[in-house]
Amino acid sequence: MYLGRTTLSKFLIEELRGGSGDSDLGALLVDVAAAVKAIAAMVGKGALGSQGLAAPGAAVAPIDPSDQARQTLLQACEWGGLVAGMAAPALEAPYTLPPQYQRGPFLLLFEALEDSRDRLGNAAVGTLFSVLRHAGGAPPEPTSFQQAGVQQLAAGYALYGPATMLVLTVGRGTHGFTLDREVGNFILTHPDLRIPAEGGECAIDTSHERFWEPPLRRYVRECKAGRAGERGRDFSLRWIDSTVAAVHRVLTVGGVFMVPRMRADPDAPVDEALPQDTLPLHQLCGVNPVALLIEQAGGLASTGRGRVLEVEPKALHARVPVILGSRDEIERIERYHAEHDSGTDEAYVSPLFNQRSLYRAEVRRGSSRGFGRQP
Repeated sequence: MYLGRTTLSKFLIEELRGGSGDSDLGALLVDVAAAVKAIAAMVGKGALGSQGLAAPGAAVAPIDPSDQARQTLLQACEWGGLVAGMAAPALEAPYTLPPQYQRGPFLLLFEALEDSRDRLGNAAVGTLFSVLRHAGGAPPEPTSFQQAGVQQLAAGYALYGPATMLVLTVGRGTHGFTLDREVGNFILTHPDLRIPAEGGECAIDTSHERFWEPPLRRYVRECKAGRAGERGRDFSLRWIDSTVAAVHRVLTVGGVFMVPRMRADPDAPVDEALPQDTLPLHQLCGVNPVALLIEQAGGLASTGRGRVLEVEPKALHARVPVILGSRDEIERIERYHAEHDSGTDEAYVSPLFNQRSLYRAEVRRGSSRGFGRQP
């Protein structure tokens, strides 16, 4: 029944055959996949998997699923002599390997389980990971992890939904694997994923529209106008709090996913006092993995003003805005940013849905010269 199906292990052996150190990279990814299976089982139990143990009659302290997932990944990857160190957003400093374990040639960055509000609603969540090369034999410092996204050796995510999927790249395309729970193997089900050049999905949290820069407002306004507007076709605007779930949808059906640069005043410098939920994503553990996957699938990943994978991290837990997805859509958004920065864009005024003339700013300015007249 299972003969002839490509497992993750077989895929990695064939994909990485012949390269120096590539077999070690494959082995590390197999360890990550083993941790993903364990996390999938834990997530599948829901609240039942977060109940601690206690003596009869004593209070039971719930176990944080994110802590469980993080410990699962650390323990799965620390012992094999493949990593020199690991880092995650919840860890202030890189994780130091226990002294009994040998250091390896790789650095592993991960977000073991997204801190997503969707998890509370029993919706899909995910794991993100990225693999970098470690130079030298010394224990890694925080700066060792601060490598631009173009230096990633491998990256991927796991999506815990009705089926558990593992989507990864080793720099030769983006490939999807589905966990066969009966046999415990990840099976290649989506080889060489390709994101459509243009798409009708726009994934962005519109509750933060007041903090967006003008080029982004221009693009989303066009999407909302649909076929009656400049684009001449309808778009679907939706927001999923899970980065993995949102990116996976865009990867498979096309469109854009955006966690953009935000400002309290769009014409002022970046405001550090913005609400916590408006901050960009973690660069090393969040943005870089999905950006590489999208690029390897034929899409683009940008800050709005350049390739996000070329941004040099300024800190271990640096954050960076990201706009990624279908090539044609990202190129349009980058063009809107360039036009805005050069002052060549023009604000669009709707003749049908604008404010009534009495309340428009230019009318108020002209009221001193005469009611309703233009200055």
